[in-house]
Amino acid sequence: MSRSVRLVPGLAAVLALVLTVTACDGGVRGTPGGSGVRDPYFPKAGNGGYDVGHYALTLDYTPSGHRLTGTAVITARATRDLSAFDLDLAGLHVDSVRVEGRDARWSRTGQELTVRPHDDLSEGETFRTTVRYSGTPRTLTDADHSEEGWLPTADGALALGEPVGSMAWFPGNHHPSDKAAYDITVTVPKGLQAVSNGELKEQRTRGGRTSYHWHTAEPMASYVATVAIGHYQVARTTGPHGLPVVTAVDPAEAEDSADVLAEIPGILDWAETNFGPYPFSSAGVIVDRPGDTDYALETQNRPVFPADQFDTSTLVHELAHQWYGDSVTPRSWRDMWLNEGFATYAEWLYKEDHGGPTAQQTFTRLYESDREEIWAYPPATPSGAAHISDTPVYDRGAMVLHKIRQKVGDDTFYDIIQGWAAAHRHGSASTADFTKYVEAKAPGKDFAGIWKDWLYGDGRPDHP
Repeated sequence: MSRSVRLVPGLAAVLALVLTVTACDGGVRGTPGGSGVRDPYFPKAGNGGYDVGHYALTLDYTPSGHRLTGTAVITARATRDLSAFDLDLAGLHVDSVRVEGRDARWSRTGQELTVRPHDDLSEGETFRTTVRYSGTPRTLTDADHSEEGWLPTADGALALGEPVGSMAWFPGNHHPSDKAAYDITVTVPKGLQAVSNGELKEQRTRGGRTSYHWHTAEPMASYVATVAIGHYQVARTTGPHGLPVVTAVDPAEAEDSADVLAEIPGILDWAETNFGPYPFSSAGVIVDRPGDTDYALETQNRPVFPADQFDTSTLVHELAHQWYGDSVTPRSWRDMWLNEGFATYAEWLYKEDHGGPTAQQTFTRLYESDREEIWAYPPATPSGAAHISDTPVYDRGAMVLHKIRQKVGDDTFYDIIQGWAAAHRHGSASTADFTKYVEAKAPGKDFAGIWKDWLYGDGRPDHP
């Protein structure tokens, strides 16, 4: 809904003259930020003209009515002079929008919430936008037919965001290239828990409702933000170097999950040896019932698992994402193999170090298998939005890393993957950034064949 004032003709003419003079004087200089950041697969995702530094989300949810009431306070910096800017929000009713404490005009088209502040914003200016909203949040269906967004469960809800589902429950700049710190406060009926990213800073019960305030200091892409509402057994333990580990498990799944939960500290210790220091201030997992979601997801600090997929290999995969995907985030969705290829190769390495097949044996088995889907497209150029999570991104992405390891040897290879995680810690990076980094770390080595045949080439390479 657009909010505007109707002008009588005479007043409109006078105002037009004033605006013209002001514009000539340089008073009005901003342009609209624009919708989308031209992602090759999700062109409407994200928005131009600003970078978000912090989200303060205050949510109130009642599972019985599926109603969410929210306030999002978004602190951002203008990257150019702005007369308007967009936020991504799918569904939900917008009650009000304010910029720097003043009412702002706004309108909506599809997932775009276009905000027109009272005064133009100058390049470099930090500004605060407050959006109040309410309604029944949506469950979105991806191009690959999986569900994301806000998923109602038997006793609450689960918010999952890859690739664009977070816009179903809060307005924001929903593209992995714009990361921010978060404070998420969730109020639910007393007796339910609300688990999110980061560390729990406060828990308070008042009037039959309990509020949970979670704080994430390290930059986070919106697609790995999460909220899990329901009945959980919440445990607090420690990992390497006293790292806080918070686990939340549906009570019905607690017994069957206990053995895998006990592996978390050891896996984190192994991962630090291979990938470098853990990049965040806490770790853990959320384990829900089968059917609440049908996939595991690397939500930051605390990956989400359906209980029937909570096993050692999947745990290794999702914890590896804390380095590759959550800390080092893809610059665009075309770079998805930098998430999934790395996390898949982590599984290979873990098995190699724990009595399973070597990474070379896994590589050879895949190369010689009759699984034609592995060669459907190059890992660095998925064939479309519906295929960014298909087999080539995972398995063939891991094969690219193994080819690099073959080329440079173990010492240099581990220097590369640890250095990559350190060099782009809490940032975003592209495939081109990665290939340039590899070549710089191993001067004198020729990687042209690996890039041509394994990363960007069509079909099965002629030689393993």
